Amino acid sequence: MTATQNRLWTIEEYHRMIDAGILTPEDKVELLDGRIIQMSPQKPPHAGTTQRVDRYLQDLLRNRAEIRVQLPITLATSEPEPDIAVVRIDAAAYGDHHPTSSEILLLIEVSYSTFDIDFNEKSLIYARANIADYWILDVLERQVYILRQPTESGYQEVVVLSQDAVIAPLAFPEITIPFAELFLP
Repeated sequence: MTATQNRLWTIEEYHRMIDAGILTPEDKVELLDGRIIQMSPQKPPHAGTTQRVDRYLQDLLRNRAEIRVQLPITLATSEPEPDIAVVRIDAAAYGDHHPTSSEILLLIEVSYSTFDIDFNEKSLIYARANIADYWILDVLERQVYILRQPTESGYQEVVVLSQDAVIAPLAFPEITIPFAELFLP
């Protein structure tokens, strides 16, 4: 009997596969902790909620932050594509690199069929990258998981709020966001 191990990929190797055309946009993959993972197809509630969050945050944070929708961020062993990444404004518009943990102000995953991955797997990756503010919008339950106080072993603070709640992002304490604005009617 032979034991097998998964081959983990580095960020550099992942980029070389993209540059060589081994991985293409049609593959719809992301790198999570060195593993190349197929991304789930989007159903209308997921896509619609992501679009609604994007529009709301674009208006709310105009000239204060950039809102990136389903675009890569680069972390130590991962290059996920969160549904929403609120990042520092970059003079080069991130034309020379993907945002890194020091440039990320807030990450939001819209969860319709991916809650286990968003809560159990991505939260650990984001916590290890020291992302201070991570939200999961649970579309089915119409509630929001707020994850804060990152450590190497995960987030120390996890709060679940209803769609009727209001909260301020850590990076913008003067701004409150009513979650009802983020969910579809």
